[in-house]
Amino acid sequence: MIPRRSSGATPDPDALIVRAVLLASEERDIPRAAVDLAARIAQRSGAPVHVFSIARVWGTGFGFPNPGLLPNKKEWDRQYDVVRKAVARLRRKGIEADARVIGTRAAAKRILQEAKRLNCDAIVMGADPAKHVLLRDFSWAHEPHRVKARAGDLPVYLVTEDGSVESAA
Repeated sequence: MIPRRSSGATPDPDALIVRAVLLASEERDIPRAAVDLAARIAQRSGAPVHVFSIARVWGTGFGFPNPGLLPNKKEWDRQYDVVRKAVARLRRKGIEADARVIGTRAAAKRILQEAKRLNCDAIVMGADPAKHVLLRDFSWAHEPHRVKARAGDLPVYLVTEDGSVESAA
């Protein structure tokens, strides 16, 4: 179903035929332009959009999960609000949508696992502009770019706050 990327370029979102689309967030608000792009991709195929967000787990204590490092109620509520808004916008557009929020330290890994579990043929995420190669690993905000780098042949569309879509692989 997914056109193979021979040159490494992400396929045109208007040319995709998909079974499902994953609209994902690594703890940030999902930009309106990202919701609109996910809806446009899904609408062409009559596919659902699965909205997925991460509540950040801050680490471990001596290799064991520590309750003080888990997301607090305010952080969970914020992520539920993020997915609720995206689902409402998608449903207003006539798109079938559902949502899920999980807590993890490995956002990129879990987003790709969720896409595979739900048989998604494209991932859409809000993202900051790419950072310098030396700064990438030190920023949680770079997770969308990690998803794109690890996705293989799965198209990942990164939408910035100004609405532009990063299309280079």
